[in-house]
Amino acid sequence: MKRGLLLIDRGSKEREAEEELEKICLKVKEKGKYVFSEYCFLEVVPPYIEDGIAKCLNREIDSLTIVPYFLYPGKKVKAAVTEAVKFQTKTKVKFLVTKPMSMHKTLLELVDNRISAALKKNNVDLPKKDVDVLIIGHGSMDPNAQISINYIVDGMRKIYRNADRCFLEIEQPDIASGVESAQKNNPQVLVIVFYFLHEGAHVKTDINQDLKPALEKAKLKHVYITEHIGVDEKMVDLILERAQEVENAN
Repeated sequence: MKRGLLLIDRGSKEREAEEELEKICLKVKEKGKYVFSEYCFLEVVPPYIEDGIAKCLNREIDSLTIVPYFLYPGKKVKAAVTEAVKFQTKTKVKFLVTKPMSMHKTLLELVDNRISAALKKNNVDLPKKDVDVLIIGHGSMDPNAQISINYIVDGMRKIYRNADRCFLEIEQPDIASGVESAQKNNPQVLVIVFYFLHEGAHVKTDINQDLKPALEKAKLKHVYITEHIGVDEKMVDLILERAQEVENAN
């Protein structure tokens, strides 16, 4: 059977996000033995879902595995899936839709790795039980998104001295409140996790507009910031695991 795979991402104007998706798709294609692996965007910039589906259906395949490449379940995921599946009536290619990336132990491992890498980069030799963690997420009006990030926070609380979360927008606590709360715990070391898929405008600019003044006000001595998720073999493996779940069931 000839299989293709399509990642549906939320969308970003930043070229860095596209470059990351291109690398991820190449790894997925090679590791998953797909005829091709492509990406498209729900919003913001093309290629939009219609463009992505059309490109895929121009290839010789029997099935198309559609992966909502989102860290959070919710309305955006539902919108992406609904938009993609409506094209099923126009083709004999079988569409298979996976779960999003959320609520999976791989994400716990990945966040833990990002924290460990930040500590190592800054020559911090401290047991994890003495390290505090603050995770910055995007924020959403959908309650399922908060459940998803709480899953990550709860996982980190089992490893680190303290772990909490705050949000760039929409939800509370905001970044200033998150840093203020972290300060009250008198951390020896505070590691701030950028819980974002891509190096888009949020990671490069938006977060720091709130984070820098918050940190200056808090006057914490030892604060380190992780890399965003980006291109990572663990994410490639998670995409393939999600894909194989639906492929093996059909």
